[in-house]
Amino acid sequence: MAWSYAPLWKLLIDRNMKKTDLLSMAGIYSQTLANMGKNKPVSMDVLGKICLALDCRIEDIILFIPEDKARN
Repeated sequence: MAWSYAPLWKLLIDRNMKKTDLLSMAGIYSQTLANMGKNKPVSMDVLGKICLALDCRIEDIILFIPEDKARN
């Protein structure tokens, strides 16, 4: 399975926010944010904290990419 956090990065840009703003607002660790920058999976708790901090839905911050499309 592959994940993309591109919607999150776009949302931050649209709101004129920096990743450091997200760290403090959501109360997540910088290593977690670094993993997200590499499209690595993170816990649902982290995604929930981000959704609460940004007042958004989970589909606003993450995109699932099926394996057959991730290979191309």
